[in-house]
Amino acid sequence: MTTTDDHVELVAELVRVLETRLLDPLEILLASDEPLVPIRERLRVEAEVWAAQLLGADRERATLTAARLIGALFPGDAPFDPPTSWWRTALGRAVARATGHPAAAAVSYATAGAMLGITRQGVHDLVKRGKLDRHPDGGVTTSSIRDRLNRPQESTRATTRPDHQ
Repeated sequence: MTTTDDHVELVAELVRVLETRLLDPLEILLASDEPLVPIRERLRVEAEVWAAQLLGADRERATLTAARLIGALFPGDAPFDPPTSWWRTALGRAVARATGHPAAAAVSYATAGAMLGITRQGVHDLVKRGKLDRHPDGGVTTSSIRDRLNRPQESTRATTRPDHQ
């Protein structure tokens, strides 16, 4: 389940990455930001839409949006393999929820931990308890990570106990 705070954080991050990876280089090449003003405004609107798609319930749309953004923002000839720290960003968390890892069937315990927001030991414990799937070639399956991220969370009620006041 995602929150308004998740959406706001993701939009801000998308705008920041769009500025850094797309608009700043164009501004340098064009020696002016004037032609980019309408593009900048349009990308801010699109960032709102992309964030809603990434965080929304339509998994197919989220996956397609994630693929488009990764392709545009992180181009390269090699498969997409971000550093572990990327999975802790708002975009990394949204991609993990949408697709798991878009270019790998399995990831290391450290990467799985970053994707889940827990320690490597926590991942090991979840694998041991059968809550995450071990990949036959090692590591953890990205599909089991994605499924864990998307499962409904149990609601927690605040309780007041006389011995904890």
